[in-house]
Amino acid sequence: MKSERRSLIKKIGTSLASLAGLGIVTTANAEKLEENNGEKLVYGVVKNDEVPLFSSAVKHGGFVFIAGKGAHFEGDVKAHTKHVLDELEAELKKAGSSMEKVVKVNVYLHDLSDYHAMNEEYRGRFGDKPPVRTTVAVYGGVPGDSLVEIDCIAAV
Repeated sequence: MKSERRSLIKKIGTSLASLAGLGIVTTANAEKLEENNGEKLVYGVVKNDEVPLFSSAVKHGGFVFIAGKGAHFEGDVKAHTKHVLDELEAELKKAGSSMEKVVKVNVYLHDLSDYHAMNEEYRGRFGDKPPVRTTVAVYGGVPGDSLVEIDCIAAV
């Protein structure tokens, strides 16, 4: 039990650490997530100079960990939030999960004054039993000029 917790904490930490590397992303590799005899499966490996940097999703131990998604186009926080949630939903479906199976969400806002507008788009997207959530404003802004970035953990 203790080692499972440590493993989960390491995976969450690794997912969060990968957010810092978004500015140096150069290429992405898309593969379909499938069951693989209990081994860790990765999707969308992003490389820098041909060296794996991070994955857009990892499926392991009955969970799928989705890396932060941003919206890299002109628009307000509502448009960005809708786009990001749609992207998360698509990743979850590829992994055999759904928005209703999400257990943890992290929301990173460019500006905390966008909190209420973000919530207008976020509300109801995870069904009647929403996940736990942490929302923070990111010092220096969200990478890639997105007004919001969201990552999540879901059961498969």
